[in-house]
Amino acid sequence: FDVMAAAARSTAAPQKSQGTEDVKKGGTWAKDNIKPTSASFFRMTLGPLGLMTAPPLTVIVLIYTILHLEGSGSRLIEKFYDEGVLKAIISMHPSVDEMISAMKCVFAFMFLEILFMPLLPGKMYVGPVAPSGHRPTYKANGVLAFLTTAAVWAAGSYLGFFKAGILFEIALPMFAGLNIMSIFVCLCLYLKGLIAPSTPDNGSTGNIVFDYFWGTELYPRVGSWLWSIGWDVKQFTNCRFGMMIWGISLLSYAAHQYQTLGYITDAMLVSVLVQEVYVLKFFHWEMGYVNTMDIQHDRAGFYICWGCLVWVPSFYTAHTLFLAANPVTLGPACTAALVATGIAAVWVNFDCDDQKIRFRASGGKSAVWGAAPPRQIRAGYVTEKGESKEALLLLDGWWGLSRHFHYLPELLAAFTWCAPTLWQGTVSGFLYWPYLVWLLVDRAVRDDKRCLSKYGASWARYCKEVPYRIVPYVF
Repeated sequence: FDVMAAAARSTAAPQKSQGTEDVKKGGTWAKDNIKPTSASFFRMTLGPLGLMTAPPLTVIVLIYTILHLEGSGSRLIEKFYDEGVLKAIISMHPSVDEMISAMKCVFAFMFLEILFMPLLPGKMYVGPVAPSGHRPTYKANGVLAFLTTAAVWAAGSYLGFFKAGILFEIALPMFAGLNIMSIFVCLCLYLKGLIAPSTPDNGSTGNIVFDYFWGTELYPRVGSWLWSIGWDVKQFTNCRFGMMIWGISLLSYAAHQYQTLGYITDAMLVSVLVQEVYVLKFFHWEMGYVNTMDIQHDRAGFYICWGCLVWVPSFYTAHTLFLAANPVTLGPACTAALVATGIAAVWVNFDCDDQKIRFRASGGKSAVWGAAPPRQIRAGYVTEKGESKEALLLLDGWWGLSRHFHYLPELLAAFTWCAPTLWQGTVSGFLYWPYLVWLLVDRAVRDDKRCLSKYGASWARYCKEVPYRIVPYVF
């Protein structure tokens, strides 16, 4: 997912020759957006059913364990043994009344973000070419929306409309309510893609389970009768809800700790500060995010939409929730080292993306690490309509080190904001980091396949010249 926090990028690598190489022979892009290349029963049915069942239950169990069992895996196993797994999970689940109360706050938050998308000022940005040739339009006001949302949270809590630590207090019923809400949201998106798609980039595999999981539409939009460009569903779920509530939740968790202890621990400071820098970086780079595989390739189904409506707000903040419930003290030296390392890693991650954005915006003429113009490939590709297009692939700078080098600083930054949870001797608060390692490795593999399909011969040559996916000379 991206996002999250961070996303897979189309990249290129250094080669011996200088200048540019024109590659006219490209692939036909993203046909697997309609039908996957592998149609096994496991991939089409059993796998999606498992992924639509296990993660939602994992969210409930993990958040309950952090809040009520001090993050202890042994106490969780003991509870399962004493009560039985099914009864234990049922006992963990919040009541209907608790969920309704929590979801009132969620709907108010969503309504605010829906208003901010068209009302806050920002430049219009035309996105990348879709397989059908369609180019979506977005309004670039993410940073202002994030700062305005944080200001509304601060003002609302100061004026007594709600407690500053409200998202900590309603965490479990909120995530349980989002679980249920997402089922219906994804059902609506499934039907919309079949009945009233927004663009030609839609279709069905004929398998209801897979279509619900993967989605039936690439760029669903709603409300064009109120706003000329309409609300892009994935920009809302991925950016304006998932990433937005990630950043606000951190502030709320820190506020709860302050209200409880009378101070904020250094471990909480590390976790919140580095993540807030990362989230702010994301919104500064939001229009770059719409060029990633989350938006260009992944359809608006359970996989991406449940992930951003539930998994990101819960699992991606679980380490900070853990620190709010289980205070940890690091000491000045460790605190300074983690903050400095984390912020430096976020900067490198940002510079990787910014380097490519500036390169492409200049038509391949901007200097990269002293090279002007930098080495590059003009790679051709073909849309489903048979239209020939061209993309610039950068061969210098960060993109000359490995095909997905930008994942390395992201993993380092994530380690710094998760590591303080290990001081308590439990791993429940640290689970996000090994999950992110798996996620980014998987994304790197998937993106390589997608880019090979899109760019054909030029990407095949690129992979031969740069054999490392993420870590130079290692992997």
